[in-house]
Amino acid sequence: MSAAAHAPVDAAALDALARQVQRQLELTAYSARSWVPGPVPAAGPDGAGPVEETTQVLIVGGGHAGLAIAFGLWRAQIRDVVVVDASPAGREGPWRTYARMHTLRTPKHLTGPDLGVPGLTPRAYYEAAYGADAWRAITHIGREVWQDYLGWFRRVLELPVRNGTTVTLIEPPTEPDGPFLVHLVRDDGTEARLAARRVVLATGLEGSGCWQTPPLIADGLPRERWAHTAEPIDFTALAGRRVGVLGGGASGFDNAACALEAGAEVELFVRRPALPRVNPYRWMEFHGFVQHYPAWPDERKWRFNHHLDVIDQPPPQETLWRCLDHDRFTVHLGTCWEDVSVAGDGAVQVRTNRGGHRFDFVIAATGIAIDLHLRPELRAVVDRLACWADRFEPPPELASDTLAAHPYLGEGFEHTARYAGDEGWARRLHHFAFAAKLSMGVTGHRLSGLTAGVDRLVHHIGRQLFLENGDHFLDSFLTYDEPELVSLERRPAPPR
Repeated sequence: MSAAAHAPVDAAALDALARQVQRQLELTAYSARSWVPGPVPAAGPDGAGPVEETTQVLIVGGGHAGLAIAFGLWRAQIRDVVVVDASPAGREGPWRTYARMHTLRTPKHLTGPDLGVPGLTPRAYYEAAYGADAWRAITHIGREVWQDYLGWFRRVLELPVRNGTTVTLIEPPTEPDGPFLVHLVRDDGTEARLAARRVVLATGLEGSGCWQTPPLIADGLPRERWAHTAEPIDFTALAGRRVGVLGGGASGFDNAACALEAGAEVELFVRRPALPRVNPYRWMEFHGFVQHYPAWPDERKWRFNHHLDVIDQPPPQETLWRCLDHDRFTVHLGTCWEDVSVAGDGAVQVRTNRGGHRFDFVIAATGIAIDLHLRPELRAVVDRLACWADRFEPPPELASDTLAAHPYLGEGFEHTARYAGDEGWARRLHHFAFAAKLSMGVTGHRLSGLTAGVDRLVHHIGRQLFLENGDHFLDSFLTYDEPELVSLERRPAPPR
């Protein structure tokens, strides 16, 4: 993290920037006319009675994706929007929870939630908070600075986020044009039901399935002897201990570095015989790809993502150096764990294809399983939503159960129905989380494609709202009678 991340924030400069943002929004506000008609029907799926609240769009997730979507809808004059997030304010997303790198992985010049408003860009915030010299001195934005930026962004725009609110169940409409019934639980234990015309799942990595830990660890060890990288870890308790890390992705090296910095001895295990050197995501960072990947045919999308999974990506250079700075760090390449157990003396005993190792604690850097069936809030709808296995059969040499499990999405991140009778509501449930990548490319929750993805989603929602209310707009036009020509006489003489 850059030194500027620890410097005092220039509160006065940020207040001035907030005023500048309001002026920029005022200058670009066309049209300020509210246009989405009518309230959402406020009935439960059985028609038994009203729900506590209704909304045109419910956004699940208040991280950078959810905030950017809410802002995009607001600018499109779609204002009946509610955003919920299970985490407390300031802890949405990974940045102050399980993310353990010092900085973002994307270059500092990225834009994203700002949606083209200059004063809302990360650079404008950083220079106001820490100064232009501090901006020039960094190559990547600190992850906690990024969280601070998102909090400022949310406050300046007064976005309607409700923290401490978990979506426990999304029930499908009982009528094709009816609302979803969304069950909510707040941190204080109170429950609520909300009728939402549309639901957008902006739930990041974990919103596409669940964090996966190999059974040989989960079943072979007492719970206090292991952790997944997505969980809280008391690294200070690992000082002087032997730690084994399974997994050679960026999060594996991030967690290894934290353990090393706490005073542990760390061995990291990678299945591949060599670490990847090329980051394919850097290739993707150009306008044509992030804007137009969704237009590719299914066969090309599949081949692209199959190759991406095969080649993978390296840990960032700074992250690797962060580990190699310590003599107590060892990397084992081409090494697979075959068995894990607790030895008689209490040590964690790991048998690999290249010999045995002993540890006091192990960390699973084993990523996420893509499977919407693992999402409890989707249990009432998931069997009626199409995945890629329902729509595309790859050639045998490109078969992939992982890719086959991804949701099959339409052009606006909308789910598609597995069964013909469900199209009416499936297209009003949008997946803007990690598993959108096969259908939509990097234009989901990833920062490098966020602007393009939000623009696409907001355009799609606005288009559908307009088409669904076509009769209303035609009737409104046919009865429009507000005169603009108010006088047929000569112009009145100016007053003397």
